[in-house]
Amino acid sequence: MAKNEAVKRALTYCSWPMVFFGGLVGAYFAFTSQHPITGFLAVYAGALMTLFLLERYIPYDTQWLEPDGETVNSIAHTLLTKGLVQLAALASVIFPMLTAGFLQPLAAMKFDLWPSGLPLIVQVVLAVAIAEFGLYWAHRIAHERVFFWRFHALHHSVVRLWVVNTGRFHVADSLFKIALSQIPLYLMGAPLHVFWWLAAVTAFIGILTHCNVDMKTGPLDYVFSTPRLHRWHHSKELPEGNTNYGENLVVFDQLFGSYFNPDRPSSTNIGIKGEIAKGFLPQLFQPFTKDGVRQIIGRSTKDN
Repeated sequence: MAKNEAVKRALTYCSWPMVFFGGLVGAYFAFTSQHPITGFLAVYAGALMTLFLLERYIPYDTQWLEPDGETVNSIAHTLLTKGLVQLAALASVIFPMLTAGFLQPLAAMKFDLWPSGLPLIVQVVLAVAIAEFGLYWAHRIAHERVFFWRFHALHHSVVRLWVVNTGRFHVADSLFKIALSQIPLYLMGAPLHVFWWLAAVTAFIGILTHCNVDMKTGPLDYVFSTPRLHRWHHSKELPEGNTNYGENLVVFDQLFGSYFNPDRPSSTNIGIKGEIAKGFLPQLFQPFTKDGVRQIIGRSTKDN
């Protein structure tokens, strides 16, 4: 028993760096192989499985292990909305003509400003920082403006956090975030492999922030978006929930006053005050109807 508890305690401290840095090492071998995308998907699947098992061995909240009826919808949103949007964004980098109607005006504006001569790791850090600025403001705007919250609320409607609902985003929400974070890199002339690494960092941070694993992240909380910080962000209480907007880093939360990390266990009272439709397709269409928006923001459909 004592040995088992010692293993659990050790895992609470090492599981975050193990998954994140281990994932990046795996991504390196994938991206330098003959099949980079297939290789990365295999690494990502391994990270997902690792967190899935850790959720059952050292869960942050045992009640979050219980089904919430949204697993199928969350998987569908991950694969059919966020996943397809990410693939479209990647395609727009590789084959601009595939999305000529949208990117043709941007192609004429593309500037050769990217510091391609710098070491790759420096380019990746730079790309993550530039993209994070757009991600931060896209996320903050989505919380502070009802027009955008109508789409983002889908992500916050879950009552438990675990790896499966990491990609539970409305397609409009995903497009908005990609526009603000990746178009600046495209205009600067960032090469394809930099976009790959940005996607890898975001993918591993994403599953880590949403996992139901008891992780002690300590100093990492001041640099990265961690599970501890992100659970506060999902809190039902607005003063707690409207904080920690960073997707990968929390530097802009610290700069713009939205960093929240009190000295107590992070919230498990998560969700929204409003109501999200049941079922995958109704959830996609709900933000486009007047009654649907009223339901999302928690206002009676009988109100004027």
